[in-house]
This record gives sequence, structure tokens and C-alpha cells, in this order.
Amino acid sequence: MNKDKIKVVVGMSGGVDSSVAAYLLREQGYDVVGVTMQIWQDGEQASGGDEGCCGLSAVEDARKVAWELGIPHYVMNFKKEFKDHVIDYFVEEYTNGRTPNPCITCNRHVKWESLLKRSLDIGAQYIATGHYARIHRLADGRYTLRQSVTAQKDQTYALYSLTQNQLAHTLMPVGEYSKDQIRRIAEEISLRVADKPDSQEICFIPDHDYAGFIGRYSDRQLPEGNFVDREGRVLGRHKGITHYTVGQRKGLNLSMGRPVFVVEIRRETNEVVIGEAEDVFSDRLTCGNLNWMSVDGLHGREMEVTAKIRYSHKGARCIIREMGPDLAECRFEEPQRAITPGQAVVFYDNDYVVGGGVIR
Repeated sequence: MNKDKIKVVVGMSGGVDSSVAAYLLREQGYDVVGVTMQIWQDGEQASGGDEGCCGLSAVEDARKVAWELGIPHYVMNFKKEFKDHVIDYFVEEYTNGRTPNPCITCNRHVKWESLLKRSLDIGAQYIATGHYARIHRLADGRYTLRQSVTAQKDQTYALYSLTQNQLAHTLMPVGEYSKDQIRRIAEEISLRVADKPDSQEICFIPDHDYAGFIGRYSDRQLPEGNFVDREGRVLGRHKGITHYTVGQRKGLNLSMGRPVFVVEIRRETNEVVIGEAEDVFSDRLTCGNLNWMSVDGLHGREMEVTAKIRYSHKGARCIIREMGPDLAECRFEEPQRAITPGQAVVFYDNDYVVGGGVIR
């Protein structure tokens, strides 16, 4: 089949990466359709503002870029999917003492599951995004992600939960380029978003006030409680567990005469456990909600991999083994700082994604 007969729906956020992705695919001969996802009620931000991939400016910028590229552009309503899979999950995790990663669940359930279904329904064979990652099909037929050519912008960590079917119907042309190259392409073809800055914050909380958002959105104001040490001695009062995460040092308002850190959040007793710097380190973790990518599971064997425990983590060598149908253990060669329940751990074999899960 000629590429000009293959329809690709490109998720266009109004940023430079997805805009250039649409351009690259058009140049390769695909029948490109731009789609911007509307995810806020009445087009409004939960916390005000209109920037980022979810803001009001995204639709307008994407529309103008699509016009410049000569491709059709549509806005699709995904408000319910975003509320059910991202906002409700975010609030539930924080109120249960865990630190969620909403971008990962948005990728899995909204940007892929929901968008792919609608795209296939309108006759597209693929969806495409501006993520810095590469899709690779292995000799055994399985699909996996490979890190982008530039480690600085690699986004495979946030995409580890994609399914085999989703990968089989996805194109990621930006993964073969550096960010500088993408901006240079945008400048060369005079795209208006060539110099548009990247969005850094969680899109629906641009002011970074997670606890305030949870209170406004859910009308649930979690009560104050006790800061305690590891032996259970009361050290002071905290503002509510949604204000804290494992490894946190700033904003504790504890006069201890030395730096102290959050080492655990106990939802059942409404306690935030405080410890020393060394108490934040651990050499193992367990994880659930597993998604295997380059392999279909470990089947009783152990595997040596590199694991990332947060997006900015450089990765560390470890041994992984399955402990049950949806439970795995990761044992690090060296203790790692702030292993945080609710965050993702992603396993790599060189630059290929083996799989990952949610830290318990």
C-alpha cells in the first residue's frame, strides 16, 4: 500500500514537537489528519491559564499549524475519559498517600486507548505523536520502545504502559531527532510554533498547588496530622498528607536543627514519617500493574536490567524477578534515593524498554 493511501491521525498539542511530527509524516507521503484533544469542561483549565498541552492556546496553535501544513484539523472531545482516567486517579492516589504520575496514565488511557479507537473508527491505520521515542519490532514479532537518539529528551519512561496493539498502530517520527533539530526544521518551514517553549508542569495544575487542586476538585480537605519519627515519636503537625511526598525536604516547617526528610506516608494513621538523609535510601522495591514490552514476562527467571524510578532518574542496575501474577521485585546493586509509592519504575535492556510497573 502506498503511503499516500495510509491515513495517520496526529495528536497535535500546539507545540513544536507534534507540529513537526505532522510535517515529517506528510513529507513521507502519509495522508495526515491533525487532531487536538479537548479535555476540559467548557474548554477551561482547572487552575486557570491557557498554556501547555491542555490549555486553550493549544487548539488555536494546532489549528494554525495544520492550516500552514495544508492538512485537515479537528478537535475531539475527551473530557469524560480525562476525568475518569487522569483527574479521578490523581486525586485518589494523593489522598491515599501515594504520588501519582498523571502523564503516564493519560498516555495509556486517553492519548492512546481513546484516541486510537476513534482514529481507527474513522479509517486511520495509525496514530502519531511528537514524543521522543522510537518504536521497534523485535525478531519474535513483539513491539517495544527504544530510547530516542537524544537521551536528554527521551520520553520512553512516560510511555512504558503502552500495549502491543497500541504500539503496532503508532508512529513516532520525532524519536530520530534531537530537540535542536526539531526546532531547526520548524524554523526552516516557518512554523509559528518553532520557538514555543516546552510545557514543564502537570498540565491541569499550572500553579503546582496539588493539595489546593485536590481540595477544590474533590471538596475533600484532608485533616492535619502528626509528623512522627521512625520510632513513632511525635515531632510536630503536618498540613494534610496531600502536601507531601517521599524524599521531600522543603516545606516541612519542622525545627530540627538539621535537614530532615519525608521517608513514609501512612494513610491509615494520617502520619508523615520523618527521617535522616540516609533513611530515604533503599536497595529494593516491589511493583504491580505490570506491563511487559520487549518480553512477555519473566516466567520464573531473574533478569538484570537498568531501572528508572522517576522521569529524571538516570537509571540504576538491578535484578528483577516476578513474585506473583502482577507483582515484581527489583533489587538494586546500590541503594536508590526516594523510591516513591505511586510512581512508575521502568526497566531497560540497553536502550530498549523491557517493561515496567507502579511502585508499591
